[in-house]
Amino acid sequence: MQKFTTLTAVAAPMPNENIDTDQIIPARFLKTIQRTGLGKFAFAAQRYDADGQERPDFVLNREPYRHAEILVTYDNFGCGSSREHAPWALLDFGVRCVIAPSFADIFYNNCFKNGILPIQLPREICDALMSDATMGANARLTVDLERQVVVRPDGEEIPFVVDPFRRHMLIEGLDDIALTLRHEGDISAYESERAKEKPWMPKIVLGSGS
Repeated sequence: MQKFTTLTAVAAPMPNENIDTDQIIPARFLKTIQRTGLGKFAFAAQRYDADGQERPDFVLNREPYRHAEILVTYDNFGCGSSREHAPWALLDFGVRCVIAPSFADIFYNNCFKNGILPIQLPREICDALMSDATMGANARLTVDLERQVVVRPDGEEIPFVVDPFRRHMLIEGLDDIALTLRHEGDISAYESERAKEKPWMPKIVLGSGS
């Protein structure tokens, strides 16, 4: 998983509430278990017309927002079904951070597991950041996870709070598997000792899924 320390990027304004996971990645694209290749389908219903052509009025089809790495949006982002494909699609599109007043719980948790930083800030602050985002490439936002601040284009720093453990995982670029593998030596030593004490038990090979 890619580390997240400091990100300075274009932020795309999405001034809508209740953007659900079916909007983020429609159900017809959930047949794959691959984490890559879903970016072109992110927000498909809004991005493309019935003929598959880009809708010019959708924010992510316009410059500079087609290269946005930050989304600024409103309440209850990521609601709906619990599909992990939603953060996969955002990440494959290029989004590393979503700022909103609130998130659906499962989507919020899935973001951290996939290298996306979800930041919860009050609605009035999101309004201000939304205004910044409408200025495009001339108003990039900086998200500093180490210091836990969002820096506006005018230099104002807005603090945010992230669970310390989740912050550590993002900064180190660790998902659940990578975190477990940091203890591979201890796990292997335990398995070797167990094999001596209970040779009739099957050996567990780390990472085999068995």
